[in-house]
Amino acid sequence: MSSELNQPVPRPGILDIAAYVPGKEHAPGVARVFKLSSNETPMGPSPRAIEAFRQGAGHLELYPDGQAMALREAIAEKYGLNLSNILCGNGSDELLGLLCHVYLSPGDEAVITEHGFLVYKIQIMGAGATPVVAKEKDCTVDVDAVLAAVTPKTKIVFIANPGNPTGTYVAASEIRRLHAGLPKHVLLVLDAAYAEYVRRNDYEAGIELVSSARNVVMTRTFSKVYGLAALRIGWIYAPAAIIDAMNRVRGPFNLNAPAIAAGAAAIRDQDFVDKAVEHNLLWIDKLTHALTDLGLKVTPSVANFVLMHFPDVDGKRAADADAFLTSRGYILRAVKGYGFANSLRMTIGSEEANRGVIETLGEFMGRKA
Repeated sequence: MSSELNQPVPRPGILDIAAYVPGKEHAPGVARVFKLSSNETPMGPSPRAIEAFRQGAGHLELYPDGQAMALREAIAEKYGLNLSNILCGNGSDELLGLLCHVYLSPGDEAVITEHGFLVYKIQIMGAGATPVVAKEKDCTVDVDAVLAAVTPKTKIVFIANPGNPTGTYVAASEIRRLHAGLPKHVLLVLDAAYAEYVRRNDYEAGIELVSSARNVVMTRTFSKVYGLAALRIGWIYAPAAIIDAMNRVRGPFNLNAPAIAAGAAAIRDQDFVDKAVEHNLLWIDKLTHALTDLGLKVTPSVANFVLMHFPDVDGKRAADADAFLTSRGYILRAVKGYGFANSLRMTIGSEEANRGVIETLGEFMGRKA
């Protein structure tokens, strides 16, 4: 038999990766659909961001600013940060991938948590390294379990805070305890995609820790509270040496010009953000109580979604509820890939959407909502 290959072959490990599957978007045969599967804000983007995007679209023949200076300046202004410690990317997903590309090699390990964001595992394996899973406790990151998972091969630890799809968070004191227990050469990545929604006195997104350490970074996104998911804008706050390493391999024009303009306008419109957060706080509480009253277990959430758990009863499981809701135009997120075989995650939507889900689930559960 000939040893010659008859087609290109990916390097070992690539085909072992399970591709990321986004939340579904369509409900066939249903006239009106409420998409509550991707944690998108029901408020839409700031009018200022829309106007900035329109102005930026007037010169599509020009390359964007490769340094995303206007956006970085707006972020630095907002949080009082040094401009040189900020790097922007095509969503925080790109930045997470760059970190793996720069700091992981075949034979290395990276620690993720039991219900952590699926992209971490994908990017770790894409770099040829091995993901090591630390168990969570009550759907919350367990610092002791994470530290126990660290070995001499560990190079990165990924922590989503708040977590997705759980919506739980780790207090600042626990994050600092985690950092103190890590070897100095291990990179701690704090993914704070939902930080703007959190209203807890013991929570920190990570800015303070990054400012005082050489092995901590914080990633953020414009896809959630700012309503710019279509534009793919993320940013990272990190020590200068890490920013320098990432800049050496990132694409030279990784953000488009209208996105840069829209992001800079959005982060300066605090009144709009405040309204989005107020709406979320109101409905996260209402939904949690309403779903609990229907007999569902709900994981306490500080983000813009709720994770609901269904009874292990024929006809009443998560898959049954998902089909029932979809047939009526309410699209939630199945989270089996995150280790929750009998649960659904629901994005906080408009008042109409939220009430509709409660009523529909009341019908499904055989109870009055």
